[in-house]
Amino acid sequence: MDVYLKSIFIRLVMITDLTYLNNMSGGSPEIVKEMIGIFIEQANEYVRDMQAHLDNKDYLALGKLAHKAKSSISIMGMTDLAADMKTLELLTKENEEIETYPSFVEKFITQTKAAMAELKDTASKL
Repeated sequence: MDVYLKSIFIRLVMITDLTYLNNMSGGSPEIVKEMIGIFIEQANEYVRDMQAHLDNKDYLALGKLAHKAKSSISIMGMTDLAADMKTLELLTKENEEIETYPSFVEKFITQTKAAMAELKDTASKL
């Protein structure tokens, strides 16, 4: 596989896209590593708390956490998941489509855990 095709394949299977973070950090590996570390710390809390809010049917707190998480995952280039968090946030404000909340939370947890593993690997190579 040539280098171009390999780079396309990697982009297709990666969950994160650090383009924005690299641009904002001026390409500094130290800053990128620091931001990855902060994200992983926050993401562990978000995963735990999001499931707890769902289990407790605390939908207002769930929406607020979705709003908070949206910023972090956006910085890591997880735009589709960020859009889902925006949708979840809006739904919880209106207490609408409650039956969809579990699928939003499941997707968030699955993708965030995979992103954390991916980012740990990325940080180890910086």
